[in-house]
Amino acid sequence: MFENPTFIASAFDLTQLPKVKLPEVVLCGRSNVGKSSFINSLFNRKGLAKTSSTPGKTRSINYYNIDSKFYVVDLPGYGYAKINLTERKKWGKLINDFFASSKHIQYTIHIVDSRHKPTELDVNLNGMLRELNLPYIVLLSKSDKLKQSEFSVSVKSVKEMFPELLLNENLFFYSSVKGTGIKEIKKLLTTLFY
Repeated sequence: MFENPTFIASAFDLTQLPKVKLPEVVLCGRSNVGKSSFINSLFNRKGLAKTSSTPGKTRSINYYNIDSKFYVVDLPGYGYAKINLTERKKWGKLINDFFASSKHIQYTIHIVDSRHKPTELDVNLNGMLRELNLPYIVLLSKSDKLKQSEFSVSVKSVKEMFPELLLNENLFFYSSVKGTGIKEIKKLLTTLFY
């Protein structure tokens, strides 16, 4: 299980999506929230997804084939201010078109930085996932950077925006450094696809 995660393709528009269709687990979140680190730590494969300290680096939809059972689909991070407006609109359109056209999304993982309140763009994304009736969980990333007293503050600020979330049911802390949350996410994916 999770023996053979493979990078398959980068798509800069919807014509470049893989021809072989599998169920999709979509990763979304703002720039630099830790999506690539999540992929590498979850599948214990350093360098499977390219990480960068420069936000806004991922400009394509990246596909990873997991044991030929499902794809992990990494969407471009949104909301990075240093990218020019035209480029940002192009990404926005790519992400919206992807959600509107994909018939294979089984699950969505919305990653939010545990140290910060969800942004307006996070709220918009949450609204879109609910509108499209897509099952989703929220991962609070970079939890290794929180002090013990900050965990409850982080949960509270997320639940203010998204009251439907319940800790350890559809809301999880995650740390690619300490391995927090890996077991829970693997269990979820195993239940869905194996």
